[in-house]
Amino acid sequence: MEPFNNIHALIIDMDGVLWQGNQALPGLTDFFQTLYELEIRFILATNNASLTPQQYTVKLARMGVTVAPKDILTSGMATALYLAEHTDPGDTRVFVLGEDGARQPLRDRGFTLTGLYEVNNSGSNTSHKGADIVVCGKDETLSWDKLATATLNIRAGAKFIGTNADVTLPTEHGVTHGNGAILAALQAATGVAPIIIGKPEPIMYQQALALLGVAPAQTIAIGDRLETDILGAIRAGIRSLMVLTGISTQEDLETSDFQPTWVMADIRALTHALRSQHLSMEPY
Repeated sequence: MEPFNNIHALIIDMDGVLWQGNQALPGLTDFFQTLYELEIRFILATNNASLTPQQYTVKLARMGVTVAPKDILTSGMATALYLAEHTDPGDTRVFVLGEDGARQPLRDRGFTLTGLYEVNNSGSNTSHKGADIVVCGKDETLSWDKLATATLNIRAGAKFIGTNADVTLPTEHGVTHGNGAILAALQAATGVAPIIIGKPEPIMYQQALALLGVAPAQTIAIGDRLETDILGAIRAGIRSLMVLTGISTQEDLETSDFQPTWVMADIRALTHALRSQHLSMEPY
């Protein structure tokens, strides 16, 4: 296994790494205290697009951790940035199947959000102009009407974007369905496959590296999923560390075609490794 050294910045997943649902994982406060004490830069980069950075800071505060909104990057934010780089926000209408974390970044970039049953369809009974793009993120208020509106817009020619394709989500109740399950339903109804922005695509990691301003060789990605966090890091050309507190297991590692650079039990083990690394590292 590669020596655990030359680590000056972290790109950290949240669900399954820092918490499960609303339950903090053991060692959470000590982990962040260590990052601040050792002056290790970090970005919390999550595929979960349900919350805004401000809402994530509130969630972390309830768990005893202080983090600035600028240190958080969600797949909703990554999606809004990607679309702003590839379209004209002022002339683009978007229907969002998702929560504040998917909707607000699009508003912030200047996109117009459409409502239920606003569809470019000659058979529609509405006079409203439909969406040019459908964005689908995790949505705990998912309804028939939302799915129907997304389906109608995609079938009418709207581009189909998924903030992420995680088919499962670790919660305090156990593993449940993720955004990928919703994408699968829409793909089945429309015959159109979504463009995915979140991990394992390298887009989010590339955006996080730009925010950190640290060389990829001095950065590692922390995650709990082989098929998203770890594969995304490999595609982005950075080292990775998998913790065993989320979705992927030791058994999954034994059958995987790709591997993380390191595997640790949890963030407590990572905290210990970071402190040990700091004692032997050269000044940055």
